[in-house]
Amino acid sequence: MLDPSSSEEESDEILEEESGKEALGSAAPGARLSPSRTSEGSAGGAGLGGAGAAAGAGGGGGAGAAGGAAGGLQPGSRAGGGRPSSPSPSVVSEKEKEELERLQKEEEERKKRLQLYVFVMRCIAYPFNAKQPTDMARRQQKISKQQLQTVKDRFQAFLNGETQIVADEAFMNAVQSYYEVFLKSDRVARMVQSGGCSANDSREVFKKHIEKRVRSLPEIDGLSKETVLSSWMAKFDAIYRGEEDPRKQQARMTASAASELILSKEQLYEMFQNILGIKKFEHQLLYNACQLDNPDEQAAQIRRELDGRLQMADQIARERKFPKFVSKEMENMYIEELKSSVNLLMANLESMPVSKGGEFKLQKLKRSHNASIIDMGEESENQLSKSDVVLSFSLEVVIMEVQGLKSLAPNRIVYCTMEVEGGEKLQTDQAEASKPTWGTQGDFSTTHALPAVKVKLFTESTGVLALEDKELGRVILHPTPNSPKQSEWHKMTVSKNCPDQDLKIKLAVRMDKPQNMKHSGYLWAIGKNVWKRWKKRFFVLVQVSQYTFAMCSYREKKAEPQELLQLDGYTVDYTDPQPGLEGGRAFFNAVKEGDTVIFASDDEQDRILWVQAMYRATGQSHKPVPPTQVQKLNAKGGNVPQLDAPISQFYADRAQKHGMDEFISSNPCNFDHASLFEMGWFSPGQVFVLDEYCARNGVRGCHRHLCYLRDLLERAENGAMIDPTLLHYSFAFCASHVHGNRPDGIGTVTVEEKERFEEIKERLRVLLENQITHFRYCFPFGRPEGALKATLSLLERVLMKDIVTPVPQEEVKTVIRKCLEQAALVNYSRLSEYAKIEENVGRLITPAKKLEDTIRLAELVIEVLQQNEEHHAEAFAWWSDLMVEHAETFLSLFAVDMDAALEVQPPDTWDSFPLFQLLNDFLRTDYNLCNGKFHKHLQDLFAPLVVRYVDLMESSIAQSIHRGFERESWEPVNNGSGTSEDLFWKLDALQTFIRDLHWPEEEFGKHLEQRLKLMASDMIESCVKRTRIAFEVKLQKTSRSTDFRVPQSICTMFNVMVDAKAQSTKLCSMEMGQEHQYHSKIDELIEETVKEMITLLVAKFVTILEGVLAKLSRYDEGTLFSSFLSFTVKAASKYVDVPKPGMDVADAYVTFVRHSQDVLRDKVNEEMYIERLFDQWYNSSMNVICTWLTDRMDLQLHIYQLKTLIRMVKKTYRDFRLQGVLDSTLNSKTYETIRNRLTVEEATASVSEGGGLQGISMKDSDEEDEEDD
Repeated sequence: MLDPSSSEEESDEILEEESGKEALGSAAPGARLSPSRTSEGSAGGAGLGGAGAAAGAGGGGGAGAAGGAAGGLQPGSRAGGGRPSSPSPSVVSEKEKEELERLQKEEEERKKRLQLYVFVMRCIAYPFNAKQPTDMARRQQKISKQQLQTVKDRFQAFLNGETQIVADEAFMNAVQSYYEVFLKSDRVARMVQSGGCSANDSREVFKKHIEKRVRSLPEIDGLSKETVLSSWMAKFDAIYRGEEDPRKQQARMTASAASELILSKEQLYEMFQNILGIKKFEHQLLYNACQLDNPDEQAAQIRRELDGRLQMADQIARERKFPKFVSKEMENMYIEELKSSVNLLMANLESMPVSKGGEFKLQKLKRSHNASIIDMGEESENQLSKSDVVLSFSLEVVIMEVQGLKSLAPNRIVYCTMEVEGGEKLQTDQAEASKPTWGTQGDFSTTHALPAVKVKLFTESTGVLALEDKELGRVILHPTPNSPKQSEWHKMTVSKNCPDQDLKIKLAVRMDKPQNMKHSGYLWAIGKNVWKRWKKRFFVLVQVSQYTFAMCSYREKKAEPQELLQLDGYTVDYTDPQPGLEGGRAFFNAVKEGDTVIFASDDEQDRILWVQAMYRATGQSHKPVPPTQVQKLNAKGGNVPQLDAPISQFYADRAQKHGMDEFISSNPCNFDHASLFEMGWFSPGQVFVLDEYCARNGVRGCHRHLCYLRDLLERAENGAMIDPTLLHYSFAFCASHVHGNRPDGIGTVTVEEKERFEEIKERLRVLLENQITHFRYCFPFGRPEGALKATLSLLERVLMKDIVTPVPQEEVKTVIRKCLEQAALVNYSRLSEYAKIEENVGRLITPAKKLEDTIRLAELVIEVLQQNEEHHAEAFAWWSDLMVEHAETFLSLFAVDMDAALEVQPPDTWDSFPLFQLLNDFLRTDYNLCNGKFHKHLQDLFAPLVVRYVDLMESSIAQSIHRGFERESWEPVNNGSGTSEDLFWKLDALQTFIRDLHWPEEEFGKHLEQRLKLMASDMIESCVKRTRIAFEVKLQKTSRSTDFRVPQSICTMFNVMVDAKAQSTKLCSMEMGQEHQYHSKIDELIEETVKEMITLLVAKFVTILEGVLAKLSRYDEGTLFSSFLSFTVKAASKYVDVPKPGMDVADAYVTFVRHSQDVLRDKVNEEMYIERLFDQWYNSSMNVICTWLTDRMDLQLHIYQLKTLIRMVKKTYRDFRLQGVLDSTLNSKTYETIRNRLTVEEATASVSEGGGLQGISMKDSDEEDEEDD
């Protein structure tokens, strides 16, 4: 998760990031100089905390004050003669007094920072307790206000189509929603302002946002949803990055990652210069004067500090000046703790390898518990032998060239050998005597402090009997580590008979100083127990361990020292020349009770170097001051001759000149380090330095974490977002300490620690409760990740009475319930303010506007609850029932506004139903809120409205049916008539509306469904009956002759029946498992009515057929009209062409049948009804014809009757067969009877009339087919 000030130290650790990026250190929780909180001096100016005072942003004036004071402006400089003195007090003098006080405060502040920086520098220069942490959580780069605005502009540009990023509609919608909901949220803006929002947060929110969208998309073959997610995230990154070069982004990420790595000393120095507002030249003065590049000096400083702490512990024990503890018994324990902590530091220091320095390497220190180290006063247990101080030297001997070879022939071969006494012998390459140059290097190792290096020059012997080559000359050198490293000419020793007496050889001998050799050189010495004769010897200062040093004198070619002096307990200082001692120029001595050793060097500079080295070795508190410096300090402007001094002395003088000497020479034991710092959020480098500082200077861990907590709490109370993990760790540490659990081995508890802990515990409880109350605004969209969960866990820890007994869950639950109750009020108040509901107060607004505002507010309420579930429910998983109570409380507040808006709505208006649907659709899908308190209130509120709405709709539909059928024109409209369509649409719309309400209460929901099904059944029944009546009336008004044509209205009525049957299945049935239960016999009614309508229509067709047959009856045999008609036709046929009688009647009937069939087939929408109609029509027609023929069984048919019937029967048969009437129906017994009768009649007529049928026959023929066509 994001740490609260994720990039605070990066401005210190990384030299340069991208251009235009703001320094992040200024907002970091920095450290303060002292617990007192002044508005100018210590408001985040300096300390060992986070990078709170980055360069140029001193955190409230600390760095600025240091800058002003460091320029040499002293507090008293403004009080002098810059302004004439006033004879009486005035306003001006008051202002000057205030100015002086301010300058004094600034100067004090500057001095504190400089002193603190000296302590910090020493911790960085030589750490021996802490190591830089490498396992700290990776912190994300936080977003600033400017960056947030830039991101908004980039997303807006994408939505406006101003980028080159190609995207589909689904991605555009996702980005639009993300932009509106997240980027434009005021909660996100506040989180950015508090420093708790990172780029990773915005990315993770978008990823979570689109996952649901992508999962809901339909599957696409060959394209997985994971691929879509990856593509969308890549596009998101492209939009977020804008036009930036990806390589630049990568470079920034690399630079950011560098802040998490181990830092070098230089980076740590620079970091704390920025934190404490130290100028570069001040750092350089202090660095050189403190000799931070000299590890021996730093180790000696540590030894002096630890010795001072032990003395201070003894002083406290003697004077009984203890801090006030919670119990008296802790006083003795306190002294033991002080000593044990120093002994532990001594053990750590002793375990440090003795080295020449350089970059310190971070390693886990071995904690030694050697008794001889802890009991440093017992000399008998820590005596050195000569074998303990054996040194190991490495030598490099380089032979360059030889001069003076004149007696040898130019082509003679010469070479050199080299050896160190007691070691192997090496030989150079061969060279001609005319050019004796080599440049050959030989490497040797020896344990002799004064080794003898022999170099010999040889020439090859030319004699046959010569066994050895001839030696031309030799040189013997005695190098020391202080000898010159460059090559030099040396005169060689030659034999007397050698012609070349002036041989010279150019050599370079380099002798490296071993790591445990701190200084060496020739000194005169005399002592009581060692070096009892005043003579010049070669001395080496050897470091055996961190606490053990020895002055050893060596002879040539000896590995072990001749004599040694262990420096434990000795004090070194400068001294005046001793009378009676001849030899030596500059004197100094080492003094111990009962012993004094006097040393003398040949020059002043060498003396200073020896005294400094021995001062570091002895660990003494007294710092020797060279006589030259004392003379200079005592001089009153006189010209005092200065002897040569080492460069360290020059730096010390320079530091003294700038007023730094007091900070360098100050004794750390005299400072209350616990009050010198307060902590902020740390980088790994800062944690490392702080751990080292606290261990080295004895800062109690509880005090350290109490300061940390106080600083973090102040920042949190001022609006900064603090990682609860930091609070939790420090609080747990302090709680364990106060309750006696000894987290750091410290068992003593001071009264001040306990009181401050109780104060911080209460402040922390209030802060946590406030954060939980404002969880939507402190942790918007569940960000930073895990922060809310950690906050709840910390609250539970804070509520514990001690570190063992867990707090009862009911107690925690009570606190969280109270917080969430307040959270509901806070959230709804802010939501109402956001929705601008309050603006309407005091103004006359319409009920419609008020309802519109309420619906908008309901949408926001649902959005809040959904966000709570999505982003915060996981954190409240242990208290999910409290989140349900919170949601109900939140909804109850909304219910007040909702009820007020509904009360002012006029009666019998239904605009409020969308509000119910909106809320109910959300509530019914939420397991916890479904049928909850608010949900039931919503049902009780809207149930009467629903019942009233259904009642009015039922009345309205019934009236529309009545009026509609009265004015019905029966023109086809969709699947029926205008009235039926309107009826079915209204019934379906009503049922759909009620169904879409998804009434949550099962009993009332079933009641509504049954009510609507019954209503639909009644309405459809009324429609069917009115249609049946209209059908019959319509048929009665139509023609009875063959001129009858089936009107469109008849077909429309049939279609109404068809539609009614189809709609009844949907509108009148209730799902009961796998079956349908009907409220009435509406289907049976429709079927019965259709049968009646078919019967009525067939009866109409039969009536027309009967009319045709009635015309044919006039030709019955034996009637007067038949005889008259036959005579008339015969007589007329002699003179004119008389048309065939009866064909017009048959044709008219056939035309009528065909037209009726076509109209019905084309206009009626139900095939089954057509088939039933045609079957019944065919059977009825055949029955009528059969009956007509049966009535004339004893009579012979007139020729015209026969021809007409044959044509009508054959055409009817064929037409109905073409319409799909089955053969079983067509070839009924009635048809066979008719066919046989007409066939017999045809045969009879053929015999009697002789061709009178004119080709009309019951037999099928092609001619008839053609005629049909």
